[in-house]
Amino acid sequence: MTPSPEAPRDPRDPLDSLILHTTDNGVSWITLNRPDAMNAVTWDQRERVIALLADASADPAVRAVVITATGKGFCAGADLRGAPATGERVPGDVARTIKRGAQRLIAAVLDCEKPVIAAVNGTAAGIGAHLAFACDLVVAAEPAKFIEVFVRRGLVPDGGGAYLLPRLIGPQRAKELMFFGDAVSAADAERLGLVNRVVPAEELEKTAREWAERLAAGPTRALAMTKHLVNAALESDRATAFAAEAAAQEINMTTADANEGVASFVERRSPSYEGR
Repeated sequence: MTPSPEAPRDPRDPLDSLILHTTDNGVSWITLNRPDAMNAVTWDQRERVIALLADASADPAVRAVVITATGKGFCAGADLRGAPATGERVPGDVARTIKRGAQRLIAAVLDCEKPVIAAVNGTAAGIGAHLAFACDLVVAAEPAKFIEVFVRRGLVPDGGGAYLLPRLIGPQRAKELMFFGDAVSAADAERLGLVNRVVPAEELEKTAREWAERLAAGPTRALAMTKHLVNAALESDRATAFAAEAAAQEINMTTADANEGVASFVERRSPSYEGR
């Protein structure tokens, strides 16, 4: 793997060892690397992931993103240690913390202009599960588990859970997972529609890499607009969705990749997309 083309960072910055980042063959790899804590995400780690997703959107050299982790856990949720001190809590602080924290992380995945794959190596709990569910595609290792852990702590699901799950698996199934907080195996998650593919643990990185590199070789702007259309369609009436589709195609037809796609069809050859 080659180093990311992002601006140089202080080599003493511990975030560089806790959030690993490389760019390889057009794919931005974001790896949570705090295995001793099951990759629970601290405030500064969350900010780093958000920044890397924003960088991926803006960098033409990045054409797909993979979010994965080391060790036995994908992400055990949020670790609030290290957050900026706020002093005495006043009404509104909790809501503000969630809006500025977990919800921004999930929004960063949903709003990323490049397709994002979650390669779930192990347990994904709470916001960690929602981080995976927000991704465009989810590949899970056989030992992976997904847990809506909030009810076990007497809490309301946050980090977009009540938004994401009903859209993925319907309201009844979403309530079942959130009401009981039971661990869902990778196989059951695939059956429910939370996961696209389950693979043996030793094949997780290989499968994620194959999918990501296939996406990275695709028409990047068309994929970005397709992602936006699908996400927006879940909240749109038919007329709005049809209008957005027509407008997106109008814009997309001005891209070099669309011209290449049409030309390759006419010339009966494989297209060569450049992401522009």
